[in-house]
Amino acid sequence: MKPKRALHLGLILWLGLQVSGCAWFQPKEEQTAQDLAHEGMEAFRHKNYIRSVAAFEKLRDWYPFSKYAILAELKLGDAHYYLRQYNEAIVAYEAFESLHPKNEAVPYVVYQIGRCYFDQLQPVDRDQTATREALQTFERLIRSYPESPQAKKAKVHIRICQKNLAEHAFYVGRFYYKTKHYKGALERFKTILVSYPDLGVHYKALHYIALCKAKIENPASEPK
Repeated sequence: MKPKRALHLGLILWLGLQVSGCAWFQPKEEQTAQDLAHEGMEAFRHKNYIRSVAAFEKLRDWYPFSKYAILAELKLGDAHYYLRQYNEAIVAYEAFESLHPKNEAVPYVVYQIGRCYFDQLQPVDRDQTATREALQTFERLIRSYPESPQAKKAKVHIRICQKNLAEHAFYVGRFYYKTKHYKGALERFKTILVSYPDLGVHYKALHYIALCKAKIENPASEPK
């Protein structure tokens, strides 16, 4: 094949690829709000939460005034929750509550915010920030929606949170006691009696309160 002819054919092939390539990379016809709602719910039903998040985010962003947008805002929180993406779930649930404060799903949403924190509870010798956040959220739920089905479930979680915080206070109190910081230990044990009575920990706290008072009142008994 002569060089000029080869060059001519190559140019034709290249142009053909460019034209066909435009078709290859053209986006699919834009999905409707109903299409995205169906896709998101089907993915959610089959526990494909990553795909569900993608569909609901598109629905929320593309069709913010659609009748399906509120569904997307709610199910985004649920999908993130089941993916254990708790921070993202909290953001989604809080956004829903802020946008739709009178919606009938709000008690469920507040409960789910509490569950996001509750599911991150740490052992009593670790930081208890998640425990405190869960407790505050569940208490808010009971104050605001005492007759809701979620309030009954929240009461069970509240007791677990309180028990965790009581055990944590006892753990810290014992640490102070062992390191001979008796006044600090005494305050921790007293906190248990005031804030977390009737959880089974106050009996141990009373014992250590007596020990701390004895050490504080008679420091001479402490070995040098």
